[in-house]
Amino acid sequence: MQRITLLSPTGHLGFTPIEAESFYRGVEREPDVLVADSGSCDIGPYPLGADQQHSPVEWQRHDLELMLVASRHLGVPMIIGSAADTGTNRGVDLYVSLIQEIARKHALPPFRLAAIYAQVDREDLLFRMRRVRVRGLAGRPELTPDVVERTEHIVAMMGVEPILKALDMGADVIICGRSCDDAIFAALPIRRGFPKGLAFYAGKILECASLCAEPFMAKETVLGTITHDAVEFEPMHPAQRCTPSSVASHSLYEREDAFGHALPGGYLDLRDCVYEQVDERRTRVRGARWIDSAEYTVKLEGAGRVGERAVAFAALRDPMAIARLDDVVGWVRQKIEERYGPSGEETYELFVHVYGRNGVLGEREPTPISCHEVGILIEAVAPSREQAIEIAALAQRNVFFARFPGARGTAGVAAIPFDEVLPARTGYIWTINHLLPLEDPLELFPIRVIEVGTPVGEGRR
Repeated sequence: MQRITLLSPTGHLGFTPIEAESFYRGVEREPDVLVADSGSCDIGPYPLGADQQHSPVEWQRHDLELMLVASRHLGVPMIIGSAADTGTNRGVDLYVSLIQEIARKHALPPFRLAAIYAQVDREDLLFRMRRVRVRGLAGRPELTPDVVERTEHIVAMMGVEPILKALDMGADVIICGRSCDDAIFAALPIRRGFPKGLAFYAGKILECASLCAEPFMAKETVLGTITHDAVEFEPMHPAQRCTPSSVASHSLYEREDAFGHALPGGYLDLRDCVYEQVDERRTRVRGARWIDSAEYTVKLEGAGRVGERAVAFAALRDPMAIARLDDVVGWVRQKIEERYGPSGEETYELFVHVYGRNGVLGEREPTPISCHEVGILIEAVAPSREQAIEIAALAQRNVFFARFPGARGTAGVAAIPFDEVLPARTGYIWTINHLLPLEDPLELFPIRVIEVGTPVGEGRR
Protein backbone atom coordinates (compact mmCIF):
# COMPACT_ATOMS: atom_id res chain seq x y z
CA MET A 1 0.00 0.00 0.00
CA GLN A 2 1.16 3.53 -0.76
CA ARG A 3 -1.14 5.16 1.78
CA ILE A 4 -3.59 4.33 4.54
CA THR A 5 -6.35 6.60 5.84
CA LEU A 6 -7.61 6.58 9.42
CA LEU A 7 -10.91 8.09 10.55
CA SER A 8 -11.09 9.52 14.08
CA PRO A 9 -14.61 10.69 15.01
CA THR A 10 -14.10 11.55 18.69
CA GLY A 11 -11.48 11.99 21.35
CA HIS A 12 -13.50 10.01 23.91
CA LEU A 13 -16.22 7.72 22.62
CA GLY A 14 -19.47 8.26 24.53
CA PHE A 15 -18.26 11.26 26.55
CA THR A 16 -20.73 13.32 24.53
CA PRO A 17 -22.32 11.96 21.35
CA ILE A 18 -20.34 12.10 18.11
CA GLU A 19 -21.29 14.95 15.75
CA ALA A 20 -22.87 12.98 12.93
CA GLU A 21 -22.52 15.45 10.05
CA SER A 22 -18.72 15.58 9.98
CA PHE A 23 -18.59 11.85 10.77
CA TYR A 24 -20.53 10.95 7.63
CA ARG A 25 -18.47 13.41 5.62
CA GLY A 26 -15.43 11.41 6.73
CA VAL A 27 -17.10 8.08 5.93
CA GLU A 28 -17.73 9.31 2.39
CA ARG A 29 -13.94 9.50 1.97
CA GLU A 30 -13.81 5.69 2.38
CA PRO A 31 -11.15 5.41 5.10
CA ASP A 32 -9.24 2.17 5.65
CA VAL A 33 -10.09 1.93 9.35
CA LEU A 34 -12.35 3.62 11.93
CA VAL A 35 -10.68 4.17 15.31
CA ALA A 36 -11.80 5.77 18.57
CA ASP A 37 -10.50 5.90 22.10
CA SER A 38 -13.08 5.52 24.87
CA GLY A 39 -11.09 6.13 28.04
CA SER A 40 -9.01 8.59 29.98
CA CYS A 41 -7.41 9.34 33.35
CA ASP A 42 -8.92 12.82 33.04
CA ILE A 43 -12.22 11.55 34.46
CA GLY A 44 -10.55 10.86 37.81
CA PRO A 45 -10.14 7.67 39.83
CA TYR A 46 -13.81 7.02 40.68
CA PRO A 47 -14.84 5.08 37.52
CA LEU A 48 -11.88 2.69 37.81
CA GLY A 49 -12.16 2.31 41.57
CA ALA A 50 -15.91 1.64 41.43
CA ASP A 51 -15.68 -0.17 38.07
CA GLN A 52 -18.41 1.96 36.54
CA GLN A 53 -18.55 3.78 33.24
CA HIS A 54 -18.26 7.56 33.46
CA SER A 55 -20.59 8.26 30.54
CA PRO A 56 -24.21 7.16 30.01
CA VAL A 57 -24.46 3.81 28.25
CA GLU A 58 -26.92 5.34 25.78
CA TRP A 59 -24.30 7.82 24.57
CA GLN A 60 -21.76 5.02 24.21
CA ARG A 61 -24.29 2.93 22.28
CA HIS A 62 -24.96 5.93 20.00
CA ASP A 63 -21.29 6.30 19.08
CA LEU A 64 -20.68 2.57 18.69
CA GLU A 65 -23.72 2.32 16.40
CA LEU A 66 -22.53 5.09 14.12
CA MET A 67 -19.09 3.55 13.82
CA LEU A 68 -20.14 -0.10 13.55
CA VAL A 69 -22.73 0.40 10.83
CA ALA A 70 -20.33 2.59 8.82
CA SER A 71 -17.37 0.21 9.20
CA ARG A 72 -19.43 -2.81 8.14
CA HIS A 73 -20.83 -0.86 5.17
CA LEU A 74 -17.28 0.04 4.11
CA GLY A 75 -15.92 -3.41 4.95
CA VAL A 76 -13.03 -1.99 6.98
CA PRO A 77 -11.83 -2.67 10.54
CA MET A 78 -13.15 -0.80 13.57
CA ILE A 79 -10.93 -0.48 16.65
CA ILE A 80 -12.07 0.87 20.02
CA GLY A 81 -9.65 1.50 22.89
CA SER A 82 -10.16 1.64 26.67
CA ALA A 83 -13.75 0.40 26.56
CA ALA A 84 -16.32 2.09 28.79
CA ASP A 85 -13.94 4.81 30.03
CA THR A 86 -11.52 2.68 32.09
CA GLY A 87 -10.93 -0.50 30.08
CA THR A 88 -11.79 -2.97 32.83
CA ASN A 89 -13.06 -6.44 31.91
CA ARG A 90 -16.59 -5.31 32.73
CA GLY A 91 -16.22 -2.41 30.31
CA VAL A 92 -14.99 -4.67 27.51
CA ASP A 93 -17.89 -7.07 28.05
CA LEU A 94 -20.35 -4.17 28.08
CA TYR A 95 -19.10 -2.98 24.68
CA VAL A 96 -19.17 -6.53 23.30
CA SER A 97 -22.83 -6.82 24.31
CA LEU A 98 -23.62 -3.42 22.76
CA ILE A 99 -21.94 -4.45 19.50
CA GLN A 100 -23.97 -7.66 19.45
CA GLU A 101 -27.16 -5.71 20.13
CA ILE A 102 -26.44 -3.18 17.36
CA ALA A 103 -25.57 -5.95 14.90
CA ARG A 104 -28.93 -7.64 15.56
CA LYS A 105 -30.79 -4.36 15.22
CA HIS A 106 -29.32 -3.67 11.77
CA ALA A 107 -29.18 -7.34 10.67
CA LEU A 108 -25.49 -6.89 9.86
CA PRO A 109 -23.78 -9.70 7.94
CA PRO A 110 -21.45 -11.90 10.04
CA PHE A 111 -18.15 -10.47 11.22
CA ARG A 112 -15.45 -11.41 13.73
CA LEU A 113 -15.33 -9.48 16.99
CA ALA A 114 -12.21 -9.59 19.17
CA ALA A 115 -12.31 -8.61 22.84
CA ILE A 116 -8.90 -7.84 24.38
CA TYR A 117 -8.87 -7.75 28.17
CA ALA A 118 -6.50 -5.61 30.24
CA GLN A 119 -7.53 -5.97 33.88
CA VAL A 120 -4.76 -7.12 36.20
CA ASP A 121 -5.37 -9.59 39.01
CA ARG A 122 -3.95 -8.39 42.32
CA GLU A 123 -2.50 -11.76 43.28
CA ASP A 124 -0.82 -12.07 39.89
CA LEU A 125 0.68 -8.61 40.28
CA LEU A 126 1.94 -9.43 43.79
CA PHE A 127 3.55 -12.58 42.38
CA ARG A 128 5.27 -10.58 39.63
CA MET A 129 6.50 -8.03 42.16
CA ARG A 130 8.57 -10.75 43.84
CA ARG A 131 10.64 -10.99 40.65
CA VAL A 132 10.70 -7.48 39.16
CA ARG A 133 10.70 -3.87 40.32
CA VAL A 134 7.55 -1.93 39.48
CA ARG A 135 8.77 1.64 39.13
CA GLY A 136 6.62 4.64 40.00
CA LEU A 137 5.73 7.41 37.56
CA ALA A 138 5.30 11.13 38.26
CA GLY A 139 7.36 10.99 41.45
CA ARG A 140 5.70 7.94 42.97
CA PRO A 141 7.87 5.47 44.86
CA GLU A 142 8.30 1.87 43.79
CA LEU A 143 5.09 -0.15 44.10
CA THR A 144 4.68 -2.06 47.37
CA PRO A 145 2.35 -4.90 48.36
CA ASP A 146 0.36 -2.76 50.82
CA VAL A 147 -0.56 -0.33 48.03
CA VAL A 148 -1.71 -3.21 45.82
CA GLU A 149 -3.82 -4.61 48.67
CA ARG A 150 -5.74 -1.34 49.12
CA THR A 151 -6.39 -0.96 45.39
CA GLU A 152 -9.85 -1.94 44.15
CA HIS A 153 -9.16 -2.39 40.43
CA ILE A 154 -6.00 -2.40 38.32
CA VAL A 155 -5.63 -2.18 34.54
CA ALA A 156 -2.58 -2.39 32.28
CA MET A 157 -2.24 -0.10 29.28
CA MET A 158 -1.63 -2.26 26.22
CA GLY A 159 0.55 -1.36 23.26
CA VAL A 160 0.04 -2.38 19.62
CA GLU A 161 0.98 -6.04 20.00
CA PRO A 162 -2.36 -7.41 21.31
CA ILE A 163 -4.20 -5.44 18.63
CA LEU A 164 -1.88 -6.80 15.94
CA LYS A 165 -2.57 -10.29 17.25
CA ALA A 166 -6.33 -9.73 17.06
CA LEU A 167 -5.97 -8.51 13.47
CA ASP A 168 -3.93 -11.60 12.65
CA MET A 169 -6.79 -13.67 14.09
CA GLY A 170 -9.10 -12.15 11.48
CA ALA A 171 -10.92 -9.63 13.68
CA ASP A 172 -13.08 -7.10 11.88
CA VAL A 173 -14.06 -5.25 15.05
CA ILE A 174 -11.72 -4.98 18.06
CA ILE A 175 -12.80 -3.89 21.53
CA CYS A 176 -9.76 -3.21 23.69
CA GLY A 177 -9.44 -2.91 27.42
CA ARG A 178 -7.20 -0.13 28.71
CA SER A 179 -4.88 0.82 25.90
CA CYS A 180 -2.47 3.50 24.76
CA ASP A 181 -4.39 6.03 22.69
CA ASP A 182 -1.63 6.07 20.07
CA ALA A 183 -1.51 2.27 19.79
CA ILE A 184 -5.09 1.76 18.67
CA PHE A 185 -4.42 4.03 15.68
CA ALA A 186 -0.92 2.75 14.95
CA ALA A 187 -1.73 -0.97 14.89
CA LEU A 188 -3.22 -1.37 11.39
CA PRO A 189 -0.68 0.94 9.66
CA ILE A 190 2.17 -0.99 11.29
CA ARG A 191 0.63 -4.29 10.20
CA ARG A 192 0.48 -2.99 6.63
CA GLY A 193 4.12 -2.00 6.59
CA PHE A 194 4.12 1.72 7.32
CA PRO A 195 6.90 3.19 9.50
CA LYS A 196 6.32 2.86 13.23
CA GLY A 197 7.29 6.46 13.92
CA LEU A 198 4.70 7.83 11.50
CA ALA A 199 2.04 5.36 12.66
CA PHE A 200 2.45 6.33 16.31
CA TYR A 201 2.66 10.01 15.45
CA ALA A 202 -0.63 9.74 13.56
CA GLY A 203 -2.14 8.13 16.65
CA LYS A 204 -0.80 10.86 18.90
CA ILE A 205 -2.46 13.57 16.82
CA LEU A 206 -5.70 11.74 15.97
CA GLU A 207 -6.43 10.48 19.50
CA CYS A 208 -8.47 13.62 20.32
CA ALA A 209 -9.99 13.99 16.84
CA SER A 210 -10.74 17.65 16.06
CA LEU A 211 -8.65 19.06 18.91
CA CYS A 212 -5.77 19.04 16.41
CA ALA A 213 -7.64 21.57 14.23
CA GLU A 214 -8.65 25.20 14.55
CA PRO A 215 -10.83 26.97 15.53
CA PHE A 216 -11.65 24.89 18.60
CA MET A 217 -14.52 22.42 18.06
CA ALA A 218 -14.73 19.22 20.05
CA LYS A 219 -16.18 15.92 18.82
CA GLU A 220 -15.75 16.59 15.11
CA THR A 221 -14.20 14.00 12.79
CA VAL A 222 -10.65 14.20 11.45
CA LEU A 223 -8.91 12.08 8.82
CA GLY A 224 -5.26 11.12 9.00
CA THR A 225 -3.45 9.77 5.93
CA ILE A 226 -0.13 7.96 6.33
CA THR A 227 2.32 7.45 3.49
CA HIS A 228 5.79 5.96 3.77
CA ASP A 229 7.38 9.34 4.49
CA ALA A 230 4.71 11.61 6.01
CA VAL A 231 1.33 11.98 7.72
CA GLU A 232 -1.42 14.37 6.62
CA PHE A 233 -4.28 15.63 8.77
CA GLU A 234 -7.58 17.02 7.50
CA PRO A 235 -10.67 18.01 9.53
CA MET A 236 -14.08 17.00 8.23
CA HIS A 237 -15.95 20.00 9.62
CA PRO A 238 -15.95 22.63 6.85
CA ALA A 239 -15.25 25.48 9.28
CA GLN A 240 -12.08 23.87 10.66
CA ARG A 241 -8.57 23.54 9.30
CA CYS A 242 -5.44 21.71 10.34
CA THR A 243 -2.47 24.08 10.39
CA PRO A 244 1.16 23.53 11.35
CA SER A 245 0.42 25.47 14.51
CA SER A 246 -2.69 23.49 15.48
CA VAL A 247 -1.08 20.11 14.77
CA ALA A 248 2.22 20.96 16.46
CA SER A 249 0.32 22.31 19.46
CA HIS A 250 -1.59 19.08 19.83
CA SER A 251 1.64 17.10 19.69
CA LEU A 252 2.39 18.76 23.06
CA TYR A 253 -0.96 17.73 24.54
CA GLU A 254 -0.54 15.93 27.88
CA ARG A 255 3.21 15.62 27.37
CA GLU A 256 5.95 16.24 29.94
CA ASP A 257 8.56 16.12 27.17
CA ALA A 258 7.94 18.44 24.23
CA PHE A 259 10.14 16.34 21.94
CA GLY A 260 8.57 12.93 22.32
CA HIS A 261 7.06 10.42 24.65
CA ALA A 262 7.45 6.86 25.82
CA LEU A 263 5.17 4.02 24.76
CA PRO A 264 5.20 0.27 25.40
CA GLY A 265 8.29 -1.02 23.60
CA GLY A 266 9.86 2.27 22.64
CA TYR A 267 9.97 6.03 22.36
CA LEU A 268 8.43 8.39 19.78
CA ASP A 269 11.08 10.99 18.89
CA LEU A 270 9.64 14.27 17.55
CA ARG A 271 12.82 16.38 17.46
CA ASP A 272 13.13 16.22 13.67
CA CYS A 273 9.46 16.81 12.82
CA VAL A 274 8.78 19.25 9.99
CA TYR A 275 5.30 20.74 9.59
CA GLU A 276 4.07 21.82 6.16
CA GLN A 277 0.80 23.49 5.15
CA VAL A 278 -0.44 21.47 2.15
CA ASP A 279 -3.46 23.62 1.38
CA GLU A 280 -5.95 25.74 3.30
CA ARG A 281 -7.23 22.81 5.39
CA ARG A 282 -4.48 20.15 5.45
CA THR A 283 -1.10 19.88 7.16
CA ARG A 284 1.64 17.35 6.42
CA VAL A 285 4.22 16.22 8.99
CA ARG A 286 7.51 14.43 8.33
CA GLY A 287 10.34 13.28 10.54
CA ALA A 288 8.75 11.40 13.46
CA ARG A 289 11.03 8.50 14.44
CA TRP A 290 10.53 5.37 16.52
CA ILE A 291 13.28 4.22 18.90
CA ASP A 292 13.02 0.72 20.40
CA SER A 293 13.51 0.47 24.15
CA ALA A 294 15.78 -2.07 25.84
CA GLU A 295 12.95 -3.17 28.15
CA TYR A 296 9.28 -3.67 27.35
CA THR A 297 7.07 -2.06 30.02
CA VAL A 298 3.40 -1.27 30.36
CA LYS A 299 1.79 1.37 32.52
CA LEU A 300 -0.42 0.16 35.37
CA GLU A 301 -3.31 2.23 36.69
CA GLY A 302 -5.12 1.50 39.93
CA ALA A 303 -7.62 3.23 42.20
CA GLY A 304 -8.53 2.58 45.82
CA ARG A 305 -11.35 3.67 48.12
CA VAL A 306 -10.70 6.41 50.69
CA GLY A 307 -14.20 6.96 52.10
CA GLU A 308 -17.72 8.25 51.57
CA ARG A 309 -18.28 11.80 50.35
CA ALA A 310 -20.76 14.65 50.80
CA VAL A 311 -20.85 18.16 49.37
CA ALA A 312 -22.44 21.46 50.37
CA PHE A 313 -22.39 24.97 48.92
CA ALA A 314 -22.20 28.52 50.28
CA ALA A 315 -21.54 31.93 48.77
CA LEU A 316 -19.95 35.17 49.98
CA ARG A 317 -20.50 38.73 48.83
CA ASP A 318 -19.57 40.53 52.02
CA PRO A 319 -16.44 42.54 51.09
CA MET A 320 -14.98 42.27 54.59
CA ALA A 321 -15.46 38.49 54.64
CA ILE A 322 -13.87 38.15 51.21
CA ALA A 323 -10.94 40.30 52.34
CA ARG A 324 -10.48 37.93 55.30
CA LEU A 325 -11.38 34.77 53.40
CA ASP A 326 -8.50 32.76 54.82
CA ASP A 327 -9.78 33.59 58.30
CA VAL A 328 -13.28 32.43 57.29
CA VAL A 329 -11.93 29.10 56.04
CA GLY A 330 -9.72 28.81 59.09
CA TRP A 331 -12.75 29.28 61.34
CA VAL A 332 -14.59 26.53 59.48
CA ARG A 333 -11.70 24.12 59.90
CA GLN A 334 -11.33 25.01 63.56
CA LYS A 335 -14.97 24.18 64.31
CA ILE A 336 -14.71 20.85 62.50
CA GLU A 337 -11.54 19.93 64.39
CA GLU A 338 -13.15 20.87 67.72
CA ARG A 339 -15.81 18.25 67.11
CA TYR A 340 -14.05 15.56 65.07
CA GLY A 341 -10.39 16.00 65.90
CA PRO A 342 -7.49 16.44 63.44
CA SER A 343 -8.15 15.47 59.83
CA GLY A 344 -6.35 12.59 58.13
CA GLU A 345 -6.87 9.69 55.75
CA GLU A 346 -7.90 7.40 58.63
CA THR A 347 -10.41 9.87 60.15
CA TYR A 348 -11.88 12.41 57.73
CA GLU A 349 -10.82 14.97 55.15
CA LEU A 350 -12.33 18.40 54.52
CA PHE A 351 -11.80 20.24 51.23
CA VAL A 352 -12.90 23.86 50.78
CA HIS A 353 -12.91 24.90 47.11
CA VAL A 354 -13.27 28.68 46.66
CA TYR A 355 -14.48 29.63 43.19
CA GLY A 356 -13.91 33.25 42.30
CA ARG A 357 -10.51 33.27 44.01
CA ASN A 358 -7.99 30.69 42.79
CA GLY A 359 -10.70 28.03 42.67
CA VAL A 360 -9.14 26.07 39.81
CA LEU A 361 -5.36 26.28 40.31
CA GLY A 362 -5.35 27.05 44.02
CA GLU A 363 -1.94 28.14 45.30
CA ARG A 364 -0.45 27.65 41.83
CA GLU A 365 -2.59 30.45 40.36
CA PRO A 366 -0.09 32.85 38.65
CA THR A 367 -2.50 35.79 38.24
CA PRO A 368 -4.62 36.37 41.37
CA ILE A 369 -7.45 38.82 40.80
CA SER A 370 -9.72 40.74 43.12
CA CYS A 371 -13.37 39.72 43.25
CA HIS A 372 -16.62 40.91 44.76
CA GLU A 373 -18.20 37.51 45.29
CA VAL A 374 -17.08 33.93 45.67
CA GLY A 375 -18.71 30.51 45.68
CA ILE A 376 -17.54 27.98 48.25
CA LEU A 377 -17.87 24.27 47.54
CA ILE A 378 -17.38 22.14 50.64
CA GLU A 379 -16.38 18.50 50.23
CA ALA A 380 -16.17 16.08 53.15
CA VAL A 381 -14.72 12.57 53.03
CA ALA A 382 -15.27 10.22 55.98
CA PRO A 383 -15.51 6.49 56.75
CA SER A 384 -19.33 6.57 56.59
CA ARG A 385 -21.84 8.52 54.51
CA GLU A 386 -23.60 9.76 57.64
CA GLN A 387 -20.42 11.23 59.05
CA ALA A 388 -19.49 12.83 55.71
CA ILE A 389 -22.93 14.51 55.55
CA GLU A 390 -22.61 15.74 59.12
CA ILE A 391 -19.13 17.22 58.58
CA ALA A 392 -20.17 18.95 55.34
CA ALA A 393 -23.26 20.42 57.06
CA LEU A 394 -21.27 21.74 59.99
CA ALA A 395 -18.70 23.28 57.66
CA GLN A 396 -21.39 24.94 55.54
CA ARG A 397 -23.12 26.51 58.55
CA ASN A 398 -19.89 27.77 60.00
CA VAL A 399 -19.20 29.69 56.80
CA PHE A 400 -22.41 31.54 57.67
CA PHE A 401 -21.37 32.11 61.29
CA ALA A 402 -17.66 32.70 60.72
CA ARG A 403 -15.86 35.00 63.14
CA PHE A 404 -13.00 37.11 61.86
CA PRO A 405 -11.43 40.49 62.68
CA GLY A 406 -13.70 43.32 61.54
CA ALA A 407 -16.84 41.22 61.18
CA ARG A 408 -20.05 43.23 61.61
CA GLY A 409 -23.76 42.51 61.63
CA THR A 410 -25.89 39.79 63.15
CA ALA A 411 -27.26 38.07 60.07
CA GLY A 412 -24.16 36.15 59.11
CA VAL A 413 -21.76 36.88 56.25
CA ALA A 414 -22.67 34.10 53.82
CA ALA A 415 -25.56 33.20 51.59
CA ILE A 416 -26.59 29.57 51.39
CA PRO A 417 -28.40 29.13 48.04
CA PHE A 418 -29.77 25.76 49.13
CA ASP A 419 -29.65 24.66 52.74
CA GLU A 420 -28.99 21.06 51.87
CA VAL A 421 -26.07 18.70 52.00
CA LEU A 422 -25.83 16.30 49.07
CA PRO A 423 -24.39 12.80 49.39
CA ALA A 424 -21.82 12.26 46.66
CA ARG A 425 -20.15 9.25 45.11
CA THR A 426 -17.68 7.21 47.12
CA GLY A 427 -14.23 8.76 47.25
CA TYR A 428 -11.35 7.05 45.43
CA ILE A 429 -7.75 8.06 44.82
CA TRP A 430 -5.18 6.98 42.28
CA THR A 431 -3.06 4.38 44.07
CA ILE A 432 -1.08 2.93 41.18
CA ASN A 433 0.66 4.82 38.38
CA HIS A 434 3.63 2.54 37.70
CA LEU A 435 5.59 0.72 35.02
CA LEU A 436 5.58 -3.09 34.94
CA PRO A 437 8.25 -4.90 32.87
CA LEU A 438 6.98 -7.73 30.65
CA GLU A 439 8.83 -10.52 28.91
CA ASP A 440 6.00 -10.93 26.39
CA PRO A 441 3.87 -7.94 25.25
CA LEU A 442 0.83 -10.26 25.07
CA GLU A 443 1.05 -11.89 28.50
CA LEU A 444 -1.37 -9.58 30.34
CA PHE A 445 -3.88 -9.23 27.52
CA PRO A 446 -6.00 -12.31 26.74
CA ILE A 447 -8.02 -12.20 23.50
CA ARG A 448 -11.48 -13.65 22.90
CA VAL A 449 -12.84 -13.85 19.34
CA ILE A 450 -16.53 -14.45 18.60
CA GLU A 451 -18.72 -14.45 15.51
CA VAL A 452 -21.35 -11.70 15.42
CA GLY A 453 -24.03 -10.81 12.90
CA THR A 454 -26.93 -12.29 10.98
CA PRO A 455 -26.17 -15.18 8.59
CA VAL A 456 -27.02 -14.53 4.97
CA GLY A 457 -30.66 -15.36 4.21
CA GLU A 458 -32.01 -14.94 7.73
CA GLY A 459 -32.54 -11.16 7.61
CA ARG A 460 -34.58 -9.42 10.28
CA ARG A 461 -37.22 -11.30 12.17
